[in-house]
Amino acid sequence: MNEVAQMNLADTGFVIIASVLVWFMTPGLAFFYGGLVSKRNVINTMLSVFYITGIAILLWVAVGYELSFNGNLFGVIGQVQHLFLSGVSLGTATVARIPTGVYILFQMMFAIITPALFVGAVVGRMHFKFLTWFIVLWSLLVYYPLVHLIWSPDGLLAGLGVLDFAGGTVIHINAGITALTLSAFLGRRADEHTVPYNRPWVLLGTAILWIGWYGFNAGSALGVNQAAMTAALTTSVGAAAALVTWMILDIWQTGHPTLIGTCTGALCGLVGITPATGYVTSFGAVCIGVASTLASYWFISKIKPRLGIDDTLDAFGCHGVSGIVGSVLTGVFASKTVAPGIAHAGLAYGGGWHLLLIQLAGTIIVIALVAAMVTIITSILTQFVAIRVSPAAEKMGLDYSEHAEPVDEEVAASWEQHTPVSSFPDEFKGQLHGFDPRPHQNDQ
Repeated sequence: MNEVAQMNLADTGFVIIASVLVWFMTPGLAFFYGGLVSKRNVINTMLSVFYITGIAILLWVAVGYELSFNGNLFGVIGQVQHLFLSGVSLGTATVARIPTGVYILFQMMFAIITPALFVGAVVGRMHFKFLTWFIVLWSLLVYYPLVHLIWSPDGLLAGLGVLDFAGGTVIHINAGITALTLSAFLGRRADEHTVPYNRPWVLLGTAILWIGWYGFNAGSALGVNQAAMTAALTTSVGAAAALVTWMILDIWQTGHPTLIGTCTGALCGLVGITPATGYVTSFGAVCIGVASTLASYWFISKIKPRLGIDDTLDAFGCHGVSGIVGSVLTGVFASKTVAPGIAHAGLAYGGGWHLLLIQLAGTIIVIALVAAMVTIITSILTQFVAIRVSPAAEKMGLDYSEHAEPVDEEVAASWEQHTPVSSFPDEFKGQLHGFDPRPHQNDQ
């Protein structure tokens, strides 16, 4: 009874709903990425996004929450004292007057979606086994320390005064830099001119992500309060401004608006507003949304082709670039009228250069830290696990080589024409009977 009396039931219910919305973003991302890739890699892409729910949840309850929020070692990482949350009083109310268990649940969802974001950079050529081991090591050595650095009261960057309301640095810059670094290790695809498998899926995925983003951003207020209201409003405004900006750029550059471009623009706005969403006005949200799209569009269309790095679905171009823009511009548009609890207002609201310089420093530190750690992890892991599939497997598609599961009957028929098993079905009916993609009389 005492624990119930301490918690705010409305805020607790709100954060539980927000947690469900953030989880919903992961299948939404699977549809978004699955619609963009070629028909040979749809199953691999969608599974690579969705199976992270299992890995990330188990890691989070085992050690992730403890390393992120329990104790403190040098302001960089927490301490594991309660393996699998054993001994943690889940019903104890936090400072925000929600149960500890609910806060653990909410943060768990961020641990799921963050590694799923960088999957878009490596689709079509990374071994599933390598991806699995990388996600485990990356979570332990990159994600949990970054959460502690920025979102734990004891974190070094939190002490520096870096603002990140809902994950611009922790999630989007982190995932974006990881995507860029992995792309550099993997090398370019053999065939970069692929036809998106299903454009309506891209719109469906975008809509689900946008819905989930309200839990992502407004839920980060941890209650039904002014910050949640501000976050929900600025999330909408920032995404809308970015969407319209990308459409205008498409018309200017190509003569017509495109569905994929419009969806990409919306996501850039959602990413860009994330670090600032509880600190800025609607006008600030418009500026950040427009700036995020301009920067991402410029990078994807002008800079990326010159880099020679093949980020397949522009995970860095969208999440990395827009996340950087949003994080830095928080130092320009943060308002003490909107968020009285912040120490300094942004440059545009009378706070001088102080917050802008802090945001710039924090952003640079995160970029450098993630790039260095991902390079180390990948360099060591490649000594034990192959990172890239063979050229033959890449040509056939990872749906075949990694999963033996076609996305539709048309793809299954193409396998039948090109695989040795189906070329000589009678000879392979024994142990390899199940590899023949054609229906068998005994299966009917």
